[in-house]
Amino acid sequence: MAAKHQRLTTIKERIEELRAEIDGIIDTRVVRIASENPGVPDGVIRNLLTARAPSCRCAQYIELCGAEVETLGVKTAD
Repeated sequence: MAAKHQRLTTIKERIEELRAEIDGIIDTRVVRIASENPGVPDGVIRNLLTARAPSCRCAQYIELCGAEVETLGVKTAD
C-alpha cells in the first residue's frame, strides 16, 4: 500500500489562518456597530473594540468574544 502524503500545516500557517479568521470576526463586529452609529469611522470602532489587547489578535478575540464563548459553556483561559 502506498502511504498517503498528508500536508502538515506549520505553526506559522495556523497562526496566519487564525489571525485572518479573527480579523474577519472583528470586521463583522465593526460593520454591525458602524451601522448603529453613523458617522463614527470604522478605524475608531475597531480601535475601541481591540484596545484592551492591542498587540495580539488571539487576546483581542478572547477579550471581544470571551463572554459569548463562556455563555456557550466553553471556558477561556484567564
